[in-house]
Amino acid sequence: MGIIMKTYTYTEKKDTRSGFGAGLAELGRTNPNVVALCADLIGSLKMDEFIKENPERFFQIGIAEANMMGIAAGLTIGGKIPFTGTFANFSTGRVYDQIRQSIAYSGKNVKICASHAGLTLGEDGATHQILEDIGLMKMLPGMVVINPCDYNQTKAATIAIADYDGPVYLRFGRPSVPIFTPADQKFEIGKAIKFTEGTDVTIVATGHLVWEALEASKALHEAGISAEVINIHTIKPLDDKAILDSVAKTGCIVTAEEHNYLGGLGESVARVLAQHHPTPQEFVATNDTFGESGTPAQLMEKYGLNSDAIQNAVKKVLKRK
Repeated sequence: MGIIMKTYTYTEKKDTRSGFGAGLAELGRTNPNVVALCADLIGSLKMDEFIKENPERFFQIGIAEANMMGIAAGLTIGGKIPFTGTFANFSTGRVYDQIRQSIAYSGKNVKICASHAGLTLGEDGATHQILEDIGLMKMLPGMVVINPCDYNQTKAATIAIADYDGPVYLRFGRPSVPIFTPADQKFEIGKAIKFTEGTDVTIVATGHLVWEALEASKALHEAGISAEVINIHTIKPLDDKAILDSVAKTGCIVTAEEHNYLGGLGESVARVLAQHHPTPQEFVATNDTFGESGTPAQLMEKYGLNSDAIQNAVKKVLKRK
């Protein structure tokens, strides 16, 4: 092939939830209207620094997530910018009615920040591992849905959503994952990022699957397959142009997400392709299933959400070109 492929390395791993904590602390110093609410998970959401510096701008609601969403909606009326924090399952499924009626319906400026999304929260098991949250949240009119890929991108996204006027769902996770995006990046809502240029296949990934896609692209490159890796951090509004420009060149696509294939990023991409440029597509996602208890790595392997799974999907989709 002879083409030099851009590769990504990392020096340290950190959990994306710590990126949220760092971003929130930064907002505490720069935006006096930002307030935070938590449903008894301060440590898990890494809110300690914000609380220490701004005790009067923090509300501990306790294990009453529906109440937290209602209070957050109310706080916006006086011009505050509330950031709510709990696990993804309790940020969406448990409180869907409150989000719909009190936040989305009137376009309230609430930032719903959700950690421990997907399978990678690990040992807490199926009741805590929501794999439907992207679907639930993207269906709400006017809701922005963001799933960043590493510590730095999560920090930048946290800071960026404070400047956006309207409801946002920010999804991040528990495990330590490689940091491979720039430290002081500017986060643009709705703008995909192309990590590698390729000609044979497009791999579109979100959240924890972005690093796995980059690892897959290295292995594929060695096998003579040129993969273009695109990070879709914003599932809604989706960067249609980035997807369409890429498949016009490659002719096939693999989508990768830590979420059910029903209602996730992959189906949003499929809709864009069906409307504008029908293209063979394979899905790396969970297959209409609940999770279970295990280590993050064990679960990613068992449910087919790692670099190997992406490589297999690529080989499959190339045969359909």
